[in-house]
Amino acid sequence: MPHATGTLVRRAGRLLRTSLFAQVLLALLLGVLVGRLWPQAGGSLQPLGDGFVRLIKAVISPLVFCVVVAGITKAGDLKSFGRIGVKALIWFEVATSAALVVGLLAGNVFAPGAGMHIDPATLDKGAVNAQTGGGKLPSAAQFVLEALPNSAVGAFAENSLLQVLVLACLVGAALLHLGQQRVPQVLPLIEQTQDVVFTIVGYLMRLAPLAVFGATAHLVAQYGLGAMSTYGKLIAVCYGVALVFLVLLGLALKAVTGLSLWRFVRYTREELLLALGTGSSETVMPRMMQKLRAAGCRDDAVGLVLPTGYSFNLDGASIYLSVGTLFIAQAIGVHLSLGQQLTVVLVLMLTSKGMAGVPGSAFLALSATASALGVIPAAAVALLLGVDRLMDSMRVATNLLGNCVAVFAVSRWEGALDRVTAKQVLAGAAPAGRSPATPAPAGQEEPDGTAVAPGEQ
Repeated sequence: MPHATGTLVRRAGRLLRTSLFAQVLLALLLGVLVGRLWPQAGGSLQPLGDGFVRLIKAVISPLVFCVVVAGITKAGDLKSFGRIGVKALIWFEVATSAALVVGLLAGNVFAPGAGMHIDPATLDKGAVNAQTGGGKLPSAAQFVLEALPNSAVGAFAENSLLQVLVLACLVGAALLHLGQQRVPQVLPLIEQTQDVVFTIVGYLMRLAPLAVFGATAHLVAQYGLGAMSTYGKLIAVCYGVALVFLVLLGLALKAVTGLSLWRFVRYTREELLLALGTGSSETVMPRMMQKLRAAGCRDDAVGLVLPTGYSFNLDGASIYLSVGTLFIAQAIGVHLSLGQQLTVVLVLMLTSKGMAGVPGSAFLALSATASALGVIPAAAVALLLGVDRLMDSMRVATNLLGNCVAVFAVSRWEGALDRVTAKQVLAGAAPAGRSPATPAPAGQEEPDGTAVAPGEQ
C-alpha cells in the first residue's frame, strides 16, 4: 500500500512538472482559493496576469507579420490570398449574425431581466462613462481608415493587427513580384525570425500558471460570489447560449470539413484553459497559430483568418450583447417589438466589428444600441457593470473557438486544408515531421499535452 501511494505521488509530481494543462488547472484552483479566503491579498495579484498579457502581446505583431508574409510567398499566388480574405469575411458575417439571433431568441424565451423592476433614474449615469473613459466606437469609415498604417513602425508599436496584416500583404506581394532570384535572403530571414518568435513564446508559456493564478485570485477577490446570486439567471442564459452556439459550430465544422470540434478542444485544452484563466484570447494566439498549422491548415489561411477574426468575428461578444440588450430592457420594464429587435441585430452587426482593442467596448456598443432604439435610457446600460467581468470566460472561449473553426472552414473552402493530417493530429498523432517517439523542443509540448522542460530531452 505505501508503495502504491508513493507511486501515485510520483506520478502526480511528474504530471505537474511536465503538463502545462495540469499546472494551469492547479493555478486556477489556487487562485479561486486565495481570492475567496484572502481577498485583500488576492486583489493585489492582478499584475501577474497583466504582465503576462503584455509579454505575449509584444510578440504577436511580429509573429503575424512573419506568418502572413511567409504564407503568401510560399503559396505563390496573391489572388488565392485575396480569395481567402473574402471567404473569411463571408464566414465571419454569417457566424456573427447567427450568434446575435441565437442570443435574442434565448433572451426572449428565458427573459433573464424579467421581474427586476429597476427604475433607470436610480442608476448612476456617469458609471458607464467612467468605465469607457468617455470613448466611443469608430464609425465604419474611421474603422477602415484606422486599418491602414501611416507608419510601418507605428503599426508594430501600437500592436494594431489589422495594420500589421496590411503591411504583411504588401511585403508578401512585393516578394512575389521580385522573386527569389532578386531577393534570395529575405524569405529565409523572415522564416528564421518566425522560429525565434515561436521559441520566445515557448519560454513565456512557462509563466502561464503564475498569470492564471494572479488573474483568478484578483477576479474572485473583486467580485466574490455576490454577483452570482444577483445576476445568476443572466449568467446562466449567456453561458447556456454560448454552449448551444458552440454545438452549432461543431455541427458546421463537421459538415464542412469532417472534423470534430470536441477533438479540437482536447487538442488545444491547454490554450483554452489559459485563455479562460487570464480572460484574454490574445495570450494564446501564437500557440493557436502554431497548432492550427500543425493540424493541416496552410500558413496563408492561418495567418490571415485567425488575426482578422479577432476584429471581425466576435461570436461570444455578440451573444453577450444581444442577451444583454434584452436583459436591460426587461429589467426596466421596456418591451421591444420584433422591429426593434431586428434593429438591435443590425446595429450590433455594425458596432461589434469595431469593438476589438477599444476600452469598455461592450458598454459603448450597448449604449449605441440603446440610442438607436430610443426607448432604453443610456443610464440603464450601467446594470451590466457588476457582471461584465464574469462574462469574460464565455466571450473568450466562444470568440476563440469561433475563430479557429473559421480557419478550418475557410481553409477547406479554399483547398488549403490537409484533412488527412488534421484528422490524425486531432486524434492524438504527432504533427508531420515528428514521430511520436521524438521529444518536443524545450518549452513545447508532446502530442498528449505534456511539456518538456530543459534537461528532460
